[in-house]
Amino acid sequence: MEDERRRTPSLPFAATAEVIGKGTQTGVPAPVTEPSLFGSYLEISNPLETATQGLFKVYTEARCFETHGIAGYSQPDQGMGVGFQNVNPRYLTVPKQWLIEAALAKFGKWD
Repeated sequence: MEDERRRTPSLPFAATAEVIGKGTQTGVPAPVTEPSLFGSYLEISNPLETATQGLFKVYTEARCFETHGIAGYSQPDQGMGVGFQNVNPRYLTVPKQWLIEAALAKFGKWD
């Protein structure tokens, strides 16, 4: 059963990911709808099975993010929750920037 607790709140978000399952060479595109600092939800009709590792490349117009990860849960014909693993230090700020931008878009600037 899926664990509903999150380490950080998720915000609505739109980006495209390329999912490359371990042992495969071809990436599959998938919309990313809920980013967080530690993972994301990907809408994909043929998700990786739970506990399967893969490479995940996420793109917006302004930034890209690449990391290894693991499918924490999988919903057939719907999508999967992915936990990030061993994020390359050069990408560490990207999810933070996306979350800040999403929060500002949703809640406006703080005074």
